Amino acid sequence: MPHMLRFMPAVPDLGLTGIVDILVVSFLVYEALMVVRGTRAGHILIGIFMMVLLYAVALWAGLEALRSVLSFIVPYIGLAIIVLFQSEIRRTLARIGRKRWLGAGFHAPESANEILLAVEELAQRSTGALIVLERDIGLRTFIESGVPLEALLSRDLLLSIFQPGLPLHDGAVIVQKGRVAAAACFLPLTTNPALSRTLGTRHRAAIGITEETDCLSIVVSEETGRISVASFGELNQGLSVAEVEKRINLHFDVRQPAQETSPEPVDGQPAEKAARP
Repeated sequence: MPHMLRFMPAVPDLGLTGIVDILVVSFLVYEALMVVRGTRAGHILIGIFMMVLLYAVALWAGLEALRSVLSFIVPYIGLAIIVLFQSEIRRTLARIGRKRWLGAGFHAPESANEILLAVEELAQRSTGALIVLERDIGLRTFIESGVPLEALLSRDLLLSIFQPGLPLHDGAVIVQKGRVAAAACFLPLTTNPALSRTLGTRHRAAIGITEETDCLSIVVSEETGRISVASFGELNQGLSVAEVEKRINLHFDVRQPAQETSPEPVDGQPAEKAARP
């Protein structure tokens, strides 16, 4: 036993630095797994891992023929990872570089009520619509793909844009700092294989843009009139207007003023109703 211990690497003492090091590495591994979870990238990653493992077995067992074949493939695995995982790498770097990580605040849409009024009427008419609300990560690349407007956000403007048969009906409207930056914008479609095949292009575009940025997408189905909200690659369907408002406030960290509690009746007089300040 002492002879075997001589060849084993010395285990360093676990101090504060070591604990921090382990926690940071664990966090990075966890974030990497969360990025590829439920996507085709997970299967690709398993395939790459199997190739590296097979190469290690060939070296250990002395399988020269197999080692020679794999030696032409393994050196290019790093380049293959960059090419195959470019969207996942871009998404991860965007999350790391978010302003929120740096302690900077972000702005909530100032005209959320106008958006909610327009979405409610679009849902009643079963008119398809896709509205994207920018948060920290800029959407300039996608804004340039559409028709620039730079117009003040209003319910009537949104209803006019999504009027069926008009040139701006197809595509997404991007809202930036309380203004309609552009309409008829092209967005990336999600490639998540776990999504239902019944989802159309509009819903897949709403999910795809939230996979690459930290924006919020509001979708109105043209077939059913149902309202859906997408954020961080997740789609929530069949929401009411009140639920959409809650998700906007939650996403943009908007705190609603607390309601005042109703006072107790005095001398038989009815209590005043709770009112917002």
